[in-house]
Amino acid sequence: MKLSVITPSFNQCRYLRQTIASVLSQSGPFELEWIIIDGGSTDGTVGLLEGINDSRVDWVSEPDRGQSHAINKGLSRATGGVLAWLNSDDLYTPGALSLVADAFTEHPDRDWLIGRCDIIDHENQEVRRWVTGYKNQSLKRYSFRRLLRENFVPQPAVFWRRGAMRAVGPLDESLYFTMDYDLWLRLGRLGRPIILDRVLAQFRLHPASKTGQCDSEQFYEQFRVAGRYFGDDRLSPVIHRLNIAKTLAAYRVMRLMKM
Repeated sequence: MKLSVITPSFNQCRYLRQTIASVLSQSGPFELEWIIIDGGSTDGTVGLLEGINDSRVDWVSEPDRGQSHAINKGLSRATGGVLAWLNSDDLYTPGALSLVADAFTEHPDRDWLIGRCDIIDHENQEVRRWVTGYKNQSLKRYSFRRLLRENFVPQPAVFWRRGAMRAVGPLDESLYFTMDYDLWLRLGRLGRPIILDRVLAQFRLHPASKTGQCDSEQFYEQFRVAGRYFGDDRLSPVIHRLNIAKTLAAYRVMRLMKM
C-alpha cells in the first residue's frame, strides 16, 4: 500500500523541522510518498527542504493561491492509493501511518478513516484536553447527521482512498477556513469512515494558526458549507447554529481564563 501525504507550507520553518522528523520516522507495511508544497517561503524553509536527502520526499517552492490551492497541487501530484494532508506545524505520532495502512487493509470496503488527534502548543505541550475529549466522544457516536450538525473531525488524523478523491473531487479553493469540513461532508456521503481509536496526530495551536485566531467567521463559513448538504433536513440547521453558539461561548470563556 502506498500512502501519499501532502504538506502545504508557508513561512513555518520554526515548526517544519519537527514535522519532517515525525513524517520520515514512520515505518511499516506501506510505501510513503511525501509531497511538500511551499508557497515561496522566505524564512529559511527552502534551505531546510534542500537539506532533505530522502527519495520519499518531493517538494516545490513557488507562489500559490493559498492553502487549499497548495493542497490541491499536491494531491494532483500524488500517486498513492491512500491520501492525507498534514500542515507544516502539525505532527504524526510514532507508528501512526502503520496503523492507518493496517486499518485500510482490514476494511477494504471503507473509503476514509478518522483517528484521534491531540492538541499541542508551540512548546509541544498538550493543551485543551477537554476539546480533544469532546471530539473523541463525538467520533465514537459518529453519524453523517451528527457531522452535518457539527464539525468534530480532527483534520490531521483523516485519510482517504484515491478512488474516493476521484468521486468527490478536490478541495474547494473558495473556502478559507472550512475546506476540510466540506471534504468530510462529501466523503461522509460516500459512506461511514473507519473510526480508529488511536492518536494518529498532534494539531499545533499557536497565535499565527487559523484556528488559533478563533475568528467567528470560520464558524459562519462552516454553517454555509453545511448548508450545501442539509437538503430537506429542517432540524439540522437549527442544531448546527446552536452548536456554533455553544462553541463561540466556550472560546470566549477560554480567552477570559487564558486557556
